Amino acid sequence: MPYYYKLGEIPHKRHTQFRKPDGGLYSEQLFSTEGFSNDYSLLYHVNPPTQIIKTEKPVDVAPKIAEEKMLSHRSFEGFKVKPAKDFLDSRVPVLVNNDVHIVLAAPQQSMTAYFYKNADSDEMLFVHEGSGVLKTMYGELPFAYGDYLVIPRGTIYQIHFNDEANRLFIVESHSPIRFPKRYLSKYGQLLEHSPYCERDIRPPQSLETHTERGDFMVKTKKRGVLYNIHYAGHPFDVIGWDGSCYPFAFSIHDFEPITGRVHQPPPVHQTFEANNFVVCSFVPRLFDYHPQSIPAPYNHSNIDSDEVLYYVDGDFMSRKNVTRGMITLHPAGIPHGPHPGAVEKSIGARETKELAVMVDTFHPLMLTKQALEIENEDYVMSWAE
Repeated sequence: MPYYYKLGEIPHKRHTQFRKPDGGLYSEQLFSTEGFSNDYSLLYHVNPPTQIIKTEKPVDVAPKIAEEKMLSHRSFEGFKVKPAKDFLDSRVPVLVNNDVHIVLAAPQQSMTAYFYKNADSDEMLFVHEGSGVLKTMYGELPFAYGDYLVIPRGTIYQIHFNDEANRLFIVESHSPIRFPKRYLSKYGQLLEHSPYCERDIRPPQSLETHTERGDFMVKTKKRGVLYNIHYAGHPFDVIGWDGSCYPFAFSIHDFEPITGRVHQPPPVHQTFEANNFVVCSFVPRLFDYHPQSIPAPYNHSNIDSDEVLYYVDGDFMSRKNVTRGMITLHPAGIPHGPHPGAVEKSIGARETKELAVMVDTFHPLMLTKQALEIENEDYVMSWAE
């Protein structure tokens, strides 16, 4: 999806003989989306990526649903999710449907004993706290506060943190996460009016080819079940690759806000899209410059979408008692808007320092049991204050 890129050594022609220094063949792997009909990459392995030597009993990791149907504004204190040492153990699903899972995580330790593959979903990891390196078969992606890490499904990776203080907002998408179509030319280049461009997209770097043989466990998630699959070769044995399907990083701090004389609707903040949901970035920006403008957002009804807002940092003029890591859910069917007094208070304000990530889904979300454990039950009545 991002753009064509290559790293390492590749042959002149695809699907042709590409030999190692000892005369043996490298093993070519097509990493494709929508069968053979959309973006893809070609990777060249030292060892065949198919050599399974052992499997273990699968483990059910599907979200446990607490509420399937609701019509109430909800709020959740994301930083009440307790840190856990292991990366996978730390992942706590809070809002889910058949298109997307919204997950919180506070991992303390790097992945060293195993590798991970999500065979169902593209993953978008938003880094709220922490820094480190995402290591994949494509190379390495250093990350820090404010980075989106977009990982295509099927990518084998390890995540290494610099310390124990890490907070992630994770979106698991059952369809490819892409740039919005209206930002792209018919040939795939990001257009001039897009709020970011290819210079802002950070592809993998520092490709390191591992030739080790032994026992390498890849924890693979498929349809809510985690399978421990052991391979004979190191998963990061790629000597080179090229294509347009690979993990990348994009910083929310590189998103250029679109402003106007009057309040602009949420689509101007759109960052990514997938089937039946979008992701938006709310960043520091100047407010509207019409002499009679009202900077606070107007009341609006979610006719056909559930709105999830994850608060990162800054001062949110339209909401009271906002905390870092808070999640609000405004479901389709009832209007929502600024808290009492926020509209009048916003008049005359020149800018906002808010930082937030929004996910709008076009099918209803369900609450997990873990979500209820961190819920602020008074939120629904906060407009009556």
